Amino acid sequence: MTAHEVPRALMVSGFRTRRSFGVGGLSKTGTITAAALLLAEGLIGTQVPTTLWGTLPLTAVGVALAASRRHGMPASAYYWAKLSWRRASRADATAYRRLFLPHPYALDLPGVGASTTLIKAHDPTTGKSVGVVHDRATQRMTISTLLAPGGSLMAPTGTVQGSLRTWSSVLDSMSTDEQIKGASVTIQITPGAGEALGDDVKARQDPAAPKLAKQIITELVRTTPHATASVASWMSVTVDPMASANPPTDLAEQVAEALKVVDSLDLSGTGTDIERRATDVDLRRLVRSAYDPGVFNARDGDFADLSWAECGPQAADDGWEEYAHDGGVSVSWVLREMPRRPIAYSVLLPLLAPGRFQRRITLAYRVLDPYEGEAVLEREISNAQQREQATAEVKGRSKWSQRADTQRAEQAAAQMAGGAQVVDWTLMVTVTARDAAQLPAARQELERAVKAMRGIRMRPAYGAQAAVFAAGIPLGYNPLVKD
Repeated sequence: MTAHEVPRALMVSGFRTRRSFGVGGLSKTGTITAAALLLAEGLIGTQVPTTLWGTLPLTAVGVALAASRRHGMPASAYYWAKLSWRRASRADATAYRRLFLPHPYALDLPGVGASTTLIKAHDPTTGKSVGVVHDRATQRMTISTLLAPGGSLMAPTGTVQGSLRTWSSVLDSMSTDEQIKGASVTIQITPGAGEALGDDVKARQDPAAPKLAKQIITELVRTTPHATASVASWMSVTVDPMASANPPTDLAEQVAEALKVVDSLDLSGTGTDIERRATDVDLRRLVRSAYDPGVFNARDGDFADLSWAECGPQAADDGWEEYAHDGGVSVSWVLREMPRRPIAYSVLLPLLAPGRFQRRITLAYRVLDPYEGEAVLEREISNAQQREQATAEVKGRSKWSQRADTQRAEQAAAQMAGGAQVVDWTLMVTVTARDAAQLPAARQELERAVKAMRGIRMRPAYGAQAAVFAAGIPLGYNPLVKD
């Protein structure tokens, strides 16, 4: 086995995109809509045949847009999103400028974070403070846990397999807890160690050390921020405390219920070490440094007195392919398609490698409960078989890709029958440049990292840059959690 080969036992598979049954590349909804339109045009055409000269071309264009693909999505959805974004841009709805409003806590943060607020809670199990992000619109609460990943590239195969099985058990516990609505794991790589490194070295210096040693350490502290990267990782769990059998009656009880639910998740053995629950200061640091990467390594005292509104940007502009904010310009990409072949467990390593720009990699999860997962898989098997049968009736035989897709759907159902879980998940990546002049280099760096993964296809988050940016920081927003 060469240095680049991965044992078969550490290959992962089972990724599949949901596909509804339709005709000619259309979805089920698109097929029904097209059939209804053609039927209506036929009925009208029997009375006024001249109307067909105008309606049939429009219908043909609409069906062609719905059936064709652009950047991995239906072309009709892509162009509709672009049209909606342009209308919002003309109405200045994509621009944010922070204002002092008379009502407290109103629109503290832009976009999806507008309804959130930060609560400083006391965790009785540890005796320390915990930061809880409360969404006042949905009453959901998000609690983040700071992690210290040790890495597993040099670990024995059995250790890595054990970590994967333990993580599967964590997902299993999420599927049976109605209060857990979703979770996400984020790794943020920030170039430079900043002032925090200098403070740490200064506190540990021996006053009696030789002069030459002090000079060398001082020079290292001066140059190291330009040659290293700070890695921060955390897991955010979104909880609905009101889904309890005995719903809490006030805000304090809701916070206590959310903490109890998150404490029930045991991450030991998943290949990462738990540092602690994120405090309110930790959350302010992570949110504020996302908008202004230059302050990530500042002292805790610089964040302690910030209000939740001050953690957000002073100004922000949500573009079609970029997001401009206080400390720079960000570009976010989202998952387009997973490979149909088994991939190595370390496939995301190119994205996790430090670069010139701050980068956040977020895996968002929503674990389906066993009954919903079974229904989804049965529906997917039926849709795959219907597509295969329809093609066989037209062309005499089904496509090999359709047969393989049916086999993957059946394999997923068999795995679930054996105890596996069905998980909706997505991958999001955000890279931040300090100014617009560095944006092309940042985009190129991200493109190269994505290509180096060899199989996982991603695309820019067209028209959703601000939302994807917010999904990568602990704001309580998870795109897979629906109301």
